[in-house]
Formats: sequence, C-alpha cells, structure tokens
Amino acid sequence: MGAPDSGDTAWILASAALVLLMTPGLAFFYGGMVRAKGVLNMIMMSISSMGVVTVLWVLYGYSVAFGNDKFGFFGDPSQYFGLKGLIGGNAVIEVIADPSAGIEAVEAIGIPLAGTIPQTVFVAFQLMFAIITVALISGAVADRLKFGGWLVFAGLWATFVYFPVAHWVFAFDGVTGETGGWIANKLKAIDFAGGTAVHINAGIAGLV
Repeated sequence: MGAPDSGDTAWILASAALVLLMTPGLAFFYGGMVRAKGVLNMIMMSISSMGVVTVLWVLYGYSVAFGNDKFGFFGDPSQYFGLKGLIGGNAVIEVIADPSAGIEAVEAIGIPLAGTIPQTVFVAFQLMFAIITVALISGAVADRLKFGGWLVFAGLWATFVYFPVAHWVFAFDGVTGETGGWIANKLKAIDFAGGTAVHINAGIAGLV
C-alpha cells in the first residue's frame, strides 16, 4: 500500500457526502411525521446530532472506535485524542509477517491504517455513519423528549454505545497487539454497510 490513490479518495469523499445528506433528509422525514408543534424540535434533534457527534468524534470518538483495543470492548481513547498524529499524515499499524497475506518481512512493518485514502478522509467517512446512527434514534423520542435532554442523550449514547460498537465491528486485528473488537475478530463478521453498528444498534436503542 503506497501513497493515497486519487480515485479511491474521490469515491470515499463522494460517498461521505451522500451519507451526510441523509441526516437533513431524515430530519425532514421525521419532522413530517409529528404534530405541527413538534416539527421544529424534531428537525433540530436530527440536525444537532451533526454538531454533537462531530465534536465527540474528533476529541475521542475515532480513537475509541479505531484505537488499539482495550479489553476487547473499546479502543484507547488517548491514542488519537483530538486526531493526534492523523492530520497531515497517515497513521500506520505495525503488521506481523504473514506470507499468506503477502507480508514477507520478518520484522513488523508499518502499513497505512486507512489504506489507499488519506487518514482524514477515512475519519470523515466514518464520522458520517456515527452522525446518522444517532439521528436515527430521534424518531423514537418524537414528542417525548425536550431538545436539551436530547443533546445530553446524544452525547452519552454516542460515547458509551456507538463508539464501542463501531470498534467491535469495524476495527480488525492483524497487528502486534489486538487492535480490533470481538465481533470483527472473534466472530469474523464483516459489516461493510453498517447493518450491525448502525441499524441494529439504533433500532435496539429506539426500542428500549
């Protein structure tokens, strides 16, 4: 894996933009399903998810999701705190020699964590899914929760539920130390579309 590929980068940026558009779309969809007096509150719940989750993701969310594993349940919050070491360069992981995977070196070598795209693009792409997952839950509390309470809930749920679950599902092993969580590595589950971390996760939260 060499320098970032322009085609791959453009595709991920376009994909991230499309996922981002889902959040205001969801806001209008939910807003149209409540009584007139609750429309603005409903729309603001979805839109505010963008601000709340973005701040938490940059501070420690990405690190919890993709940092080196702690106890099989969450990544190290301090590893990429404030996107430390990710802006202006690509983070690398130390990979153990594995001939079956084409890694012949005896000693561990550094491989870009985000592959053929810039690290910050990968961070932004994953952020879009974190935002829409929190926004999805807002439909379950329509006309039941005040805006201030929603902001508190959104921050706590993202911190204690989404970020760790994203680690379980999207972070993989194959390094000198266990990087990923138990769903990806113990169950060998591959969730490209977010069915586990996004839809099942938000669905259970809404049901509860």
